[in-house]
Amino acid sequence: MKVLLLDSDRSVGRTLEPELEGAELHAAQGLTEGLRMLGLGSWDLILLDADFSDAGMELLGRLREDGGTPVVLLTSHPSMDLAMEAIRQGAHDVLAKPLPRGRVREIVTGIEEVRRVRPLPADLPPEDVIVGSSAGMMAVFKTIAKAAGSDATVLVLGESGTGKEMVARVLHSRSHRARGQFVAINCAAIPENLLESELFGHEKGAFTGAIGRRIGRFERASGGTLFLDEIGDMSLALQSKILRAIQEREIERVGGNSTVAIDVRIVAATNRDLSAAVREGRFREDLFYRLAVVTLNLPALRERGADLDLLATHLVARYAREHRRPVRGVSEEVFTILHRHPWPGNVRQLRNAMERAVVMAEGEVLLPQHLPAEVVAPQQARAAEEAAEMPLVTLEEMERRMIRRALAETGSNLTVAADRLGIHRNTLRRKIAEYELGEP
Repeated sequence: MKVLLLDSDRSVGRTLEPELEGAELHAAQGLTEGLRMLGLGSWDLILLDADFSDAGMELLGRLREDGGTPVVLLTSHPSMDLAMEAIRQGAHDVLAKPLPRGRVREIVTGIEEVRRVRPLPADLPPEDVIVGSSAGMMAVFKTIAKAAGSDATVLVLGESGTGKEMVARVLHSRSHRARGQFVAINCAAIPENLLESELFGHEKGAFTGAIGRRIGRFERASGGTLFLDEIGDMSLALQSKILRAIQEREIERVGGNSTVAIDVRIVAATNRDLSAAVREGRFREDLFYRLAVVTLNLPALRERGADLDLLATHLVARYAREHRRPVRGVSEEVFTILHRHPWPGNVRQLRNAMERAVVMAEGEVLLPQHLPAEVVAPQQARAAEEAAEMPLVTLEEMERRMIRRALAETGSNLTVAADRLGIHRNTLRRKIAEYELGEP
């Protein structure tokens, strides 16, 4: 990083040297020299004194017009009016002299982070579009394209949180039934004694509390699509009634004596191994084959490779807009941490993590410290266990272990790790290389 200091006070440069370890600091003490150095090439940061050769504020205006390089205004006479005018003219920050310890280092670190930022997509796809380009998801898209136009029953398999209901909604919206209702029910979330009534409805007086006729989900979905989520948790008795409804295209309300014709497309989903459940007698084989006319396997998030990056940026952009946050990019270190996490909750867990991160972000860049603690928790646990068993060792080994622990607890976020250790980020990089702790 190249830093230009435009200040006649020589002591400022000496103060800055430890704060800018690893950076190139160039200083000019007069206007002629300063203008010459400004014209020599590009600078990553300019530190400009407000009283520099009686032209500091004028220079700030000219630098703003040139654009691109952050300018921090330094002043021995701080005031509200000066700060407001400096910010209006495009100053990155305003610092009073003597300079606050560590503040310039923070500014430099922030600029380095922003330079390693992945921008958010300019346009967001519609809500009913599934984001992904991995081989597994391309196979899913092809199956959806072939099955959507038919009335074939579809069985969606996949771990919890992989987006099975989203697939069902896409199947519905791309079908000739799109103008009909999409009705979803989680078969595992409703008590067994109420599930039959929820599915098929009931007549008045069918049981205690049935004070009137109730229309069930099958009837409500007539002309559209019925999504039966977690169907693998359904009892054998209800399985037989579902089978009859699919085969005969009619249902009987609980407590009723007549049948009701239905015209509904079934999409079922489960995170269970239905083939094993059939072998063990926990799921009807005939229902399994009725449901699995088209089978669609959703890959887990950990199996989708670069889809994780696509999903993360898509979700950050969506939540930034939804929560009216200024986030415009994501630090590359965030993606490094995301790829280390196993994501047992799949896309649902990622969605929660990204929303929380957007809400916690202070500026335009999403940083590792904005992520939920549980994303880095496995590394924290390993580091804590290592620290608890630490015997008496040399200072060099102690330093090595403390650096390793700081990296583990921060997900290898060099900025945060360096702050916790009380050293500069460039010093931490050098120590990592010296102790062979991995790529700095």
